[in-house]
Amino acid sequence: MTSALTPRDPVNDHLLTPQNCALLVIDYQPIQVTSVASRDRRELVNNIVAVARIAKLYKLPVVLSTVNVKTGINQPMITEVTDILPGEPIDRTTVNAGRTRTSMPRSRLPVATSYLFAHCGPRSASVSPYWTIKENYEVYPIIDAVGGTSSEAHKLALRRMIQAGAKPVSWVQLICELQRDWQRKNTAGDFAKILFAVEGH
Repeated sequence: MTSALTPRDPVNDHLLTPQNCALLVIDYQPIQVTSVASRDRRELVNNIVAVARIAKLYKLPVVLSTVNVKTGINQPMITEVTDILPGEPIDRTTVNAGRTRTSMPRSRLPVATSYLFAHCGPRSASVSPYWTIKENYEVYPIIDAVGGTSSEAHKLALRRMIQAGAKPVSWVQLICELQRDWQRKNTAGDFAKILFAVEGH
């Protein structure tokens, strides 16, 4: 049984590590989740729960963002997420999450959002790839933990993000990249539990 002879620098590694990334979770609120039509909604929730568990396991810095909760228009983020990732979300009135400035402590940014907009302009609610890339972040949309208001809108939004330089991943890719080696025994047990808990994996 072998492992890497020389561990990579976890900060400067070209892959995602617990030391070089942070997670941004946008708009997992009831009305947004129910507006998703490009993916089964139960699958969407199961997948964002897996992402939240991943962030907790690897101690990733997390930023939660909601829209129009304090105005009373929308309900808070779904408890499936906040039970795992407690904290006060950044609430905004802008459709466009990229217009809410926040200090992200890592250079790489896996992003999950309950829905994608293809029509909101370059700083879209999905991930704001232009803003994050301009600010020297690398953006990794977690493709199976996001959805769109239609299949077409979803595909167009993803295409636009990729054209801007985003690097799509799945939640399984994310956890495998963060774990990388079964010899990392402090996380290996929970890694397996998360990986095999979601039906189909």
